[in-house]
Amino acid sequence: MLYLQALLGLAAFIGIAVLCSERRRLPRWQLLLAGLGLQFVFAFLVFNVGLIQQALYGINLAVNAVVSATEAGTLFIFGYLGGDPANVAYPFSVNDAGATVILAFRVLPLILLFTVLSAIFWHLRVLPWVIHGFSLLLRRSLGVSGAVGFSAAANLFVGMVESPALIRPYLRSLTRSELFVVMTVGMSTIAGTVMVLYSVILQGVIENPLGHILTASVISAPAAIMLALIMVPAREGSDSDEALQAQEVMEPKYHNVMDAIAQGTGDGLKLTANVAAMLLVLVALVALINSALSLVPVPGGEALTLQQLFGYLFAPLVWFMGIPWGETLTAGSLMGTKTALNELLAFLALAELPAGSLSEKSTLIMTYALCGFANFGSLGIMIAGLSGMCPERGQEIVGLAPKSILSGTLATCMTGAVAGLLL
Repeated sequence: MLYLQALLGLAAFIGIAVLCSERRRLPRWQLLLAGLGLQFVFAFLVFNVGLIQQALYGINLAVNAVVSATEAGTLFIFGYLGGDPANVAYPFSVNDAGATVILAFRVLPLILLFTVLSAIFWHLRVLPWVIHGFSLLLRRSLGVSGAVGFSAAANLFVGMVESPALIRPYLRSLTRSELFVVMTVGMSTIAGTVMVLYSVILQGVIENPLGHILTASVISAPAAIMLALIMVPAREGSDSDEALQAQEVMEPKYHNVMDAIAQGTGDGLKLTANVAAMLLVLVALVALINSALSLVPVPGGEALTLQQLFGYLFAPLVWFMGIPWGETLTAGSLMGTKTALNELLAFLALAELPAGSLSEKSTLIMTYALCGFANFGSLGIMIAGLSGMCPERGQEIVGLAPKSILSGTLATCMTGAVAGLLL
């Protein structure tokens, strides 16, 4: 029954995209075959090929090494507040080790170190090589232009503003459809700089969390391109099909490894501070909204919360992913938190769910469905970033922005449904 739900869900998500399309007609079967085919092929390889699973497990071990290395730095700067009580002498007795995990001192510094590592790998030409491989695959299978394929592939490693910056010279000449593809892929994936953060949050909740999070971003990209081309169909006259050379103009330039470390530290500090500030503000706003909602009389006397409202709103959507109906309110609340606030708060809520709230399979499905930037906070960041890079298309970017939240959300929902079918 759950498999039938997920299959029905894939059709429903595509149907919603068709209903919201600028030209309401059935999409080309080649586009559907390529988009769905790539999703299933990527997911099948990851879930069933031992070599790939071992590679992802190796990446997870590398992440654990990064976490341990970060702890050495946080201990030096913040003292015992930055370390695990199992490995650090605390000046007081610790009954609950989990209570010592202070977000600002133990988790957020991971963003800083991973940003530096990304800069180093970019300087050593590792990331550009990987991005070129994904770009070629997306261009050959889904027919997107070189610049769009490169931006979509870069989204797996950098943010939704940084990846379009790599093709900045082409933004002016992209068609409306191509511009929407760039925006949708940005909304449906998460950047490598925060993957480690989310995987640490989910440690102990699911096995090999980084492998699942990385897989979710990879298999969301073809769904995002497919849905974007359905909602804003391609038109003739693209001026962006030249040989891919944007990265030669706009890619980050580092003189040497030390320069990469210095610039990466500065960029990581800004990102870490922004994440911390956004979390503080959003958590406070949720508390404020819940205070207001508590004044609304509800039968039974239980106070109404924003999370409960989201649960009712998104329950049908998560049911289409293959979540049992009895768990849809809990899962819907997570999806609503991710959409209205951000995915970090949703992952934190997922990690803090009482035992038995979601089954093991439902937890994995939601892990995949939450892996995307499709929320209103990210929307503002993307509008500001793209409009700053291409001000002459600012009005068009603002007009497409609300659709990109819908298309990005549908893409991650499709990813959740695919995971439910194959896991």
